[in-house]
Amino acid sequence: MIDNKKITFIGPGAMAEGMIYGMINQDVTKADLIIAAGPRQERLDELASLYGINTNTDNAEAASESDIIILAVKPQRLERVLSGICGSTKPGALLMSIVAGAAIEKISAACGHDKVVRCMPNTPAQIGKGITVWTCSPQVTVQQMDMAREILLALGEEVLVEEEYYLDMATAVSGTGPSYVFLFMEAMVDAGVHLGFPRRIAEKLVAQTVRGSVDYYQEREDPVHLARLRNEVTSPGGTSAAALYYLDKAGFRTAISRAIWAAYLRSQELGIDAKSHPPEQTSSMNET
Repeated sequence: MIDNKKITFIGPGAMAEGMIYGMINQDVTKADLIIAAGPRQERLDELASLYGINTNTDNAEAASESDIIILAVKPQRLERVLSGICGSTKPGALLMSIVAGAAIEKISAACGHDKVVRCMPNTPAQIGKGITVWTCSPQVTVQQMDMAREILLALGEEVLVEEEYYLDMATAVSGTGPSYVFLFMEAMVDAGVHLGFPRRIAEKLVAQTVRGSVDYYQEREDPVHLARLRNEVTSPGGTSAAALYYLDKAGFRTAISRAIWAAYLRSQELGIDAKSHPPEQTSSMNET
């Protein structure tokens, strides 16, 4: 547990609520040490009623009371929020950001604070089954890194990286990843309905197929390449072989690769003024 440390969430949206729920549910901290800050009183009242936390409509005041400040706003609102709390944070406070595309240097310069952790969680974090890639500025202490890790573990798994440009990659692969999975599931459900299944049955079949496939992959005792698992269910001349042949002919792999590359470029655009150093583009993923 993070003892006697006040934690403020600036931006009380769905991801902030998921973090609040996970931290309380897993005894990372106590509800009375959490503050949710934002402009909409009705949303703050809702969170206070659900979780017993404190609230404040004044971001600067909430930040000034806290040892850990978690930025959970939209990228378009970040500059205004940072300017609003500039000068209000405690010198030793930890500033954590889950804002896509916002580089540590940008955050630090805008609010005059050098202890910054940048994180990229994903949607399943709201139910404690996500994965978060994170990094931090050199000024963050070992104790603060431990606190950040404990907070992120309440959301699922965490991966610490040394280089910040990995965060843009994580945004494209795992941060945006659930949207690819949901679209794929939606397409499978619609196909099942087209075949003649009632939608409720098609949805159940698809959800359990995806869940079971992931569990089967993760629970194998021996590390195994995904291609090997695919081959195990692909009999020569069978139904899987026919379906996979069509997916390859339709450019399924290329579409996924290009989609992830597009998300990666967009993440960089969101933080275009950041001095990060991404890897060079590869021709296979940058074709027009």
